[in-house]
Amino acid sequence: MRVELIVFLAGLTMLVSGLVMFYTVGSADPPLRAVKNAGTFVGIGGIGVMLAGVLLYLISKNEPPISEDLGV
Repeated sequence: MRVELIVFLAGLTMLVSGLVMFYTVGSADPPLRAVKNAGTFVGIGGIGVMLAGVLLYLISKNEPPISEDLGV
């Protein structure tokens, strides 16, 4: 697989796990509140990793060569 896809899938996994950690934990106990806060940061980090995967894809995309023939 290409590196861009692996980075994007890792970010997507981080985002989903962060959402699960944030929304499934009630904030009654202090240790569980720490898990909920960690879920927030894991989700935000996942968004950043996904963005890095998209940027890697856009940077490594092959562009067609520019033709210098202007029809003259």
